[in-house]
Amino acid sequence: MIPPSTADAGGDVPQSRPSVHVVAGVITDARGRILLARRAPGRELAGLWEFPGGKVDPGETPDGALVRELREELGIEVDIGAPLMVVPHLTPSRRLHLDVRHVRAWRGTPKGCEGQALAWVQPGRLARYDMPAPDRPVVAALMQPDRCLVTPSPGEDDGPWLDALAGALAAGVRRVQFRLHGVDDHRRRRLLAAALQSCGAVGAQLLVNGDAALAQEAGVGLHLPAAQLRGCGSRPVPAGQLLSASCHDADELALAEALGCDFALVGPVQATPSHPGQPGIGWARFEALREHVSLPLYAIGGLGVDDIATARSHGAQGVAAIRGLWGDGPAGQPGAAAAASAR
Repeated sequence: MIPPSTADAGGDVPQSRPSVHVVAGVITDARGRILLARRAPGRELAGLWEFPGGKVDPGETPDGALVRELREELGIEVDIGAPLMVVPHLTPSRRLHLDVRHVRAWRGTPKGCEGQALAWVQPGRLARYDMPAPDRPVVAALMQPDRCLVTPSPGEDDGPWLDALAGALAAGVRRVQFRLHGVDDHRRRRLLAAALQSCGAVGAQLLVNGDAALAQEAGVGLHLPAAQLRGCGSRPVPAGQLLSASCHDADELALAEALGCDFALVGPVQATPSHPGQPGIGWARFEALREHVSLPLYAIGGLGVDDIATARSHGAQGVAAIRGLWGDGPAGQPGAAAAASAR
């Protein structure tokens, strides 16, 4: 179990608040459907759908607890696969850590042994089911990209920048925040058109940083830097148009969730060249912020692809980065001002 954070976003969560470790399984059938269980009447959060599982008893390993719970709840025997993520969540009475594992194989016919309804759900329909807050980031982890590229400003020529973007997309990036600090409007529009074509060719999502009018004109998503987020009284783009935000504290996260943001970037988690001498917030602080919202959260700041598993073990959707996702060539060397402006 990942130890609970020692403070909430404001630094005041009592240490006496009990911590509960819950383990759940992602069970998939031959048609690619995922099994959900509905909380039975008389239980807390009755009627909501969740990934099946239960509490880890003292002395149990998470894998052992999941094997036992799925046998008791569903009447099946399972082989546990890879971890998916751990979601820390704060309730009025306790600190919950939802530890989610893939089920590699299972034997038997799942049934509601405790009176719970079951549903086999196509992955694209998971978000339609009303779930407890800690389960919602799990759906995002199953369905949405695990990395978000923030683009650096180009050098004198467009070619190396476009080549580096193509390389990042070829390496698996499927969310791109188009942020070109200090670039004139004509060139920015030219590069946006080229980026949109490159992203469209591989099915990657594109968001424009800080310019709602340009995002609307281009028909792409919008990313709000923290200063713009704090000034928003209402959602700046229509529902259905992708919206994200940079957040640094619980108030900004609450505002991002209230605006209906699809995800947020939180950090910097580690020290970065753009903030010399300043330590990052660290994973404990990231978890403390994660506990308050159900938004997908990308950890940003000194991270790369190799940090995705660690990020997910602290409740992140994955990582967002400039350097860590852009590459090591000349076009992948953004300056400190460029990296700072991404947040």
